[in-house]
Amino acid sequence: MALHFTLLDTRRHDRNGFSCGEPTLDTYLRERAGQHQRDGIATTHVLVDDADAARILGYCSLAAAQLNLHDLQPADRKRLPGYPVPAVRIGRLAVSRDVQGSGYGRLLLGHAVNCCVQLRHRLGVRVLLVDALHDQAAAFYRGYGFRATATTGHPRTLYLPLGK
Repeated sequence: MALHFTLLDTRRHDRNGFSCGEPTLDTYLRERAGQHQRDGIATTHVLVDDADAARILGYCSLAAAQLNLHDLQPADRKRLPGYPVPAVRIGRLAVSRDVQGSGYGRLLLGHAVNCCVQLRHRLGVRVLLVDALHDQAAAFYRGYGFRATATTGHPRTLYLPLGK
């Protein structure tokens, strides 16, 4: 088993065979991910096994974003200019139902963080954002150091500082 990440290729990857148990995430992969990637809205990164490279084990979508400076926790605002903070947003992250519990969610999140850190060397990126779908998802992200935004309007909008 040799796992690797690659960008979604709608001709090669079996989007219809993917099911994570959350209909909105399944539908996005089947119906919107390819279009969003072609239109420059988001990129979709899929986790596959070389033994069956068409089968999607999990995916995450990433997009450019920004966060209002006052949405950061006070300690994270220090020495930052008074305008929106450059960010990358995890639009979606899902693992196929038949491999859930295998640590692939952690791998996908790690991949997203690595993409951000690499991007940070070429372009300003300060935080990784996510709007957790539900409380269980929010707990997953908090377990990896994501912090709640300082504003109370979106309790499941979380961010991970990407270093100084």
